[in-house]
Amino acid sequence: MHHEIESSTSAVRRGFNAEDAAASIIRWGSELGFQEIGVSDTDLSAGEAGLLDWLAAGCHGDMDYMARHGLKRARPAELQPGTIRIICARMNYFPADAGDAGAALADPHRAYVSRYALGRDYHKVLRNRLQQLIDRMRAAFGDYAFRAFTDSAPVLEVAAAAKAGLGWRGKHTLLLDRSAGSYFFLGEIYTDLPLAPTPPKADHCGSCTRCIDACPTGAIVGPYRVDARRCISYLTIEHHGPIPEDLRPALGNRIYGCDDCQLVCPWNKYAQTSGEPDFAVRNGLDSASLAELFRWTESEFNERLAGSAIRRIGYERWLRNIAVALGNAPASVDVIAALQARIEHPSMLVREHVAWALVRHGTDAIERSASPIVKTAR
Repeated sequence: MHHEIESSTSAVRRGFNAEDAAASIIRWGSELGFQEIGVSDTDLSAGEAGLLDWLAAGCHGDMDYMARHGLKRARPAELQPGTIRIICARMNYFPADAGDAGAALADPHRAYVSRYALGRDYHKVLRNRLQQLIDRMRAAFGDYAFRAFTDSAPVLEVAAAAKAGLGWRGKHTLLLDRSAGSYFFLGEIYTDLPLAPTPPKADHCGSCTRCIDACPTGAIVGPYRVDARRCISYLTIEHHGPIPEDLRPALGNRIYGCDDCQLVCPWNKYAQTSGEPDFAVRNGLDSASLAELFRWTESEFNERLAGSAIRRIGYERWLRNIAVALGNAPASVDVIAALQARIEHPSMLVREHVAWALVRHGTDAIERSASPIVKTAR
């Protein structure tokens, strides 16, 4: 788990000023590469009813840990006893050197990888910076408790960040800011340091529904509600089994994550690119061909994606996702050859998706293969 636990005391130090301390932390955060820092109290009860309803509807899919943690997400002191403040931080991630996202999506022979995953694993980057911020706070304020999170524990991070004034919750459920859009990561530090909270910002989505209308699978089932079972990010990253056949065509060439709801958001015209070297594009993933990536061996996958968030899904799901995208691509000699090279892959999951992709390309493509697996899938 990505966290640091320091010794705790609730005593306020002599001469401690809550406003000055918050201002210092905001300044230190900027020096460490965060674009904004805010402070929230721990009352996230406004999100409890929606969370319970979302879980009861099964919208979390097979992310069992969501249901297991339940309301602990909305009750910070149950996760870290003594917590009275949440320090929220955001860091821009859109790589300055990334090719045009729209052009990548429009080319069915190219793989589309969510812009946040083109570089180094954000968990590693943010965890390191949050730890540096904790070190500065310990040196300045003494023996208070600090515990840092980066999408690593049951934290209601968008609700906390919105309450801390980092933005508002958009209809696609991501945090939005008028000067930064939504292309940023969030991190949190739970603490018993009695800081002055920063004021929240107003909601500026208005009557806009572009994100809802743009979702390829209709996963944004209403304003502020996403059904993960239909979400391409969930299906290509969190979901372990076969991708539902009725949703596969809608995946297009998206092999890891999906940015469509962000790409159409009007506020992202103000988004800033990231100056973090760690978030620069690696392995040409902003323009790589599907067939090229499908030919990677498992050792190539592990070596090239070392330090990447993508490696977390493993080689089997990597091939599963690309097989679907190849099935959605126009038929070509390269596409058919790439698929047929995997028709006897040891993984049943991979074989099933390859078979589906070959069926999509017609009987002739299948008959050129002697694989009994593909013939059975017919």
